[in-house]
Amino acid sequence: MTATRPAQPAAAPGAPEEPRYFNRDLSLMEFNRRVLAQAGDDSFPLLERVKFLAIFASNTDEFFMKRVGLLKRFVISGLDTPTPDGRRPSQTLGELRAIVKDLQATQARLWQQMVPELAAAGVHVLTYDQLETPERDRVDQWYRDNAFPILTPLAVDPGHKFPFISNLSENLGVLVGPPGSNERLFARIKIPDVLPRFVTVEQEGERVRLLPLDELVRHNLRDLFPGMTIHEVMPFRLTRNASIETKDGENENLYEHVEAELQLRRFASAVRIEAPEQPCREILDFVLAELGLSEDDVYARAGPLEYKDLFEIGNLERPDLKLSPYRPVAPAILADEKADIFALIRERDILLHHPYESFNASVERFIAAAARDPDVLAIKQTIYRTSRDSPFVTSLIRAAEDGKQVACLVELRARFDEQKNLRFARQLEKHGVHVAYGVVGLKTHCKCSLVVRRESHGLRCYAHVGTGNYNPATAQLYTDLGLLTCNTRITEDVVSLFNLLTGRSALTEYNELLVAPVTMRNRFNELIDAEVENARAGRPARIFAKMNALEDTAMTEKLYEASQAGVPVELVVRGFCCLRPRVPGLSDNIRVWSIVGRFLEHSRVFHFADGRDDPVDGRWYIGSGDWMYRNLNDRVEAACPVYDLEARQRLTKLRAVLQRDRKRAWDLQPSGEYVLRTPPEGADEESAESGGSFRHLMHLARAGTPV
Repeated sequence: MTATRPAQPAAAPGAPEEPRYFNRDLSLMEFNRRVLAQAGDDSFPLLERVKFLAIFASNTDEFFMKRVGLLKRFVISGLDTPTPDGRRPSQTLGELRAIVKDLQATQARLWQQMVPELAAAGVHVLTYDQLETPERDRVDQWYRDNAFPILTPLAVDPGHKFPFISNLSENLGVLVGPPGSNERLFARIKIPDVLPRFVTVEQEGERVRLLPLDELVRHNLRDLFPGMTIHEVMPFRLTRNASIETKDGENENLYEHVEAELQLRRFASAVRIEAPEQPCREILDFVLAELGLSEDDVYARAGPLEYKDLFEIGNLERPDLKLSPYRPVAPAILADEKADIFALIRERDILLHHPYESFNASVERFIAAAARDPDVLAIKQTIYRTSRDSPFVTSLIRAAEDGKQVACLVELRARFDEQKNLRFARQLEKHGVHVAYGVVGLKTHCKCSLVVRRESHGLRCYAHVGTGNYNPATAQLYTDLGLLTCNTRITEDVVSLFNLLTGRSALTEYNELLVAPVTMRNRFNELIDAEVENARAGRPARIFAKMNALEDTAMTEKLYEASQAGVPVELVVRGFCCLRPRVPGLSDNIRVWSIVGRFLEHSRVFHFADGRDDPVDGRWYIGSGDWMYRNLNDRVEAACPVYDLEARQRLTKLRAVLQRDRKRAWDLQPSGEYVLRTPPEGADEESAESGGSFRHLMHLARAGTPV
């Protein structure tokens, strides 16, 4: 099953001369700017702000591994052709460097502001020089007992080649030489990943004194180079390309191919080196030459070398410095833990909204109940990302061992989860689960489960279709939606979808599901065309969509067409958005905003008026895919219609909450800038943060109100 990228659409009459799209990578860094802004928001408790610094660092690491690595590969390969926004990859790389350096300067400034705030709260992050003599003695002894045996200094000289530097590793580059000699030899020490990144110097009640591990290692280097003179020391951190190019024919054995790709990624080319604000030029130039990097690949800045280490500080047991823990509630219809969940689904479709409603009490319960139920004959499920101790894997194994037919589609190519998914695949197969790896050439990104149950009138199918992964950990941190249903038109489609995933199918039509790459794009086009016709005929017309990213140029052009026909278009796009809103003659009627807050906005929702005044009416869908080329053409995705009246009322309320947000919403301007909404003067905190989703939706969920 293949698809070709559509040609660039022609400009509409009267459209402006400037580019019709924003640059994907520059827009993604603007999302990271919004994440970083949360670290400077005093309405968040101190340790939550520290976590946002770490989240920004983690996002930036992934960006360099995936996107910068890809752009550099384009340039090196001579594929420096303009992207839809008119920029060449080489130009984009230059602009990205300036943006990243600016954001990292902001990150360092925010950290410098937080250090005294942390100290005032009893959390002291120290340098080695700030320790008292007894404290130095204690941490030095800890170092000798716990760190020194692990460390391996690797010298570079005629008998020792330059060592392999692993991805995202924190290292010390050292210049050493014999006493009285001018000889300066390079050696590298890797800061071990198996130790805490902060060593506890002293702890008394809530007061804690912490020393970064790299500081401790740096001040004990003489133990590693006895009798040698240490001339210079420079910490550095390396990022490697994770965008590995696949070749034709490699999918013949996907399992072996993914294992080989992981090995290739480990030794992939370097794309970035991070160093202190004032690096040692001799060490830096030597490392750059050995790694084949240029000065443009160096990112020197103040503060910790690895800001992701700050997760350890953010996770300290200090409830007074964190947001109050949120405990999801069981959906009202599932409140009785002993009730037959299948009987409840037969009563009505059940719309689930996580993390406000418990993932454990709904989705996990659904699969666990199916595994235990003697009347269940078969269970099928997709796994794209899940937790290391996944209850779904446990339930599927139990079902298989009880003699049920169990099939699991494990997507081995889920970026950065490949190793974990390989392990799950082996574990499931070992216990008799039929494991499939999907359709050749396509990633399986849909979130679907199917349960086939023997009942008095024959077999009945039950399904769960969702917007998020079957991952109990992220289900507490991401906002996602799911639907439990036994509507036969939907479940018949889910059966057909699993036949596509586990076997061979040339099916090109589905009753209810929008399935990529088979029907989803065409069906969305038809829904947008219908809104255009309604607007031109004077009937109610509107489009509302919530997603993680919008990049597909053909879909963007359809939205421009709708805008020019007078259709109001509202888009909640959390991450990057290549569509330019509110441009006269092009997108006057399109409004785009992003919400960044306590939870990661991950749900995908699509609504079309369908000629109806009441927003509860019309067509509502929830799904797994964004409006990106890869989701519509290169992945298996599924969007499910929502028919139940109460479920549609809840989606309508969710839309209203997102519209009213005055605390965590950022409006996208025609220039590409995002402007943070501010609450009206005198507004209280509750009304200001009606979206960002947390306060209002938490209240509704706990009150048992349909959200």
